[in-house]
Amino acid sequence: MDASPPRYRRFSRPGPAPQSAADLPAYTRRNTLAQPVAHREPVEHVYPLADGKGRPWASMTLRSSAKSGKSVPTFYEKEHINGSFQLSAEKGDSIQSIIATVTGRIVTGSSVDDTYTFHTQSVPLWSKADSRASGAATKLLGICVFPFSIPMPKAVSIKDGGRDTLFRLPETFLERHTRASVSYEISITVSRGKLRTDSQIKTRFGYIPTIRPDPPSLLRQLAYRENSLLPGPAVDPAGWSTSSTAVVSGTVFKTRQANVHCMLSLANPLSYTRGTVIPCRLTLESNDTQALDMFSAPSAPIATLRRCVRYQNPSTSSKREVDWMESFEDVCRAVWWPAPDQNDAPYSRCLEGEIKLPKDLTSTSSIGRFGISYTVVVSSFDTVGFSPSSSQPVLVEPVTIATTHARDSPRPNAYSPPAYAPLPVPRQHHDFYAVQATARMGR
Repeated sequence: MDASPPRYRRFSRPGPAPQSAADLPAYTRRNTLAQPVAHREPVEHVYPLADGKGRPWASMTLRSSAKSGKSVPTFYEKEHINGSFQLSAEKGDSIQSIIATVTGRIVTGSSVDDTYTFHTQSVPLWSKADSRASGAATKLLGICVFPFSIPMPKAVSIKDGGRDTLFRLPETFLERHTRASVSYEISITVSRGKLRTDSQIKTRFGYIPTIRPDPPSLLRQLAYRENSLLPGPAVDPAGWSTSSTAVVSGTVFKTRQANVHCMLSLANPLSYTRGTVIPCRLTLESNDTQALDMFSAPSAPIATLRRCVRYQNPSTSSKREVDWMESFEDVCRAVWWPAPDQNDAPYSRCLEGEIKLPKDLTSTSSIGRFGISYTVVVSSFDTVGFSPSSSQPVLVEPVTIATTHARDSPRPNAYSPPAYAPLPVPRQHHDFYAVQATARMGR
């Protein structure tokens, strides 16, 4: 009588599922992630300003890279904020100056102390005093148009731990379930005399920095160009970053102890452009073949891209200590399939996988009291009959989320077979929680 344990392969999708790498359905390598992005012509956004009777007398026009004029204006790194200000000045209007101001802020709460301005830039469009000095007319009359082009800096210098530190401007970040936010605003202020009320037009806009990963290994680039299989760590060691070995211990069917050794490999460099994928490999080893079969089912490993938003709350701090808050969210999940190049070793299994990154994923950033970071986390294994002895994450590897593609390199391909389509973590059902950490001043 054959006493060998049954082999386990668990799949989360209905219908017949392949039982081994050799039974995988035939499919064509997809290259949907490598399509070039079409150049988008600037669109106009118009913001009118009306008087007390509802009659428009001034307007601000912005030209940006947004999808449409009804969307929030969007500007990329190295782009100028281009636009114009138009007003209809009546006789006797005591306008003293017209100033455009760009502001970047971090907001971590409802208190005034919870708002921190990390960037401000003012550009005078017109001044009565300057007109007088130059011999020009000192009063505005009729339809007047003032074009402007305001360059955004790539980085700003702010105090961090008592020292001036240069930080790249962070991407706009605003989510309903996260208290901290990064916002940018442009305003135009029309200043009048002491006894007259000033007027102002303002609007928020989106800012996207240029974060570019280094090119992948030459063998990986070749695979992308030829639309062929990605070489594994044994063939292309420069193309992968492999973690140290983690041991998952637990009980199999409540009858015996078992240990499974796990190693996670992520594609080098550990920086990935949103809208593409993170190539992954998971190596499992154990002398318990039943536990090994349970862990190597493609639906078993739970690996996610976890985002951490870390921010400071000065208004709740004492004089000597500063409170930091951290919120975590699993934004997308890896999909796995048996690696086609795995060996036939009886005590070893290898899964190939990828994490598909949303196109709207906020990029990695860090500036003073605010930061967004990412890690790939193997948190557990979804197996029936195995009870782990610990609920701690199995493996955690930091990664960077970029906004644009590597220079002079082919764009990554998606490799998951159709039978193993990605299972993204729905935004409305994200795993979200917050913890409070205390750090000394001068961090």
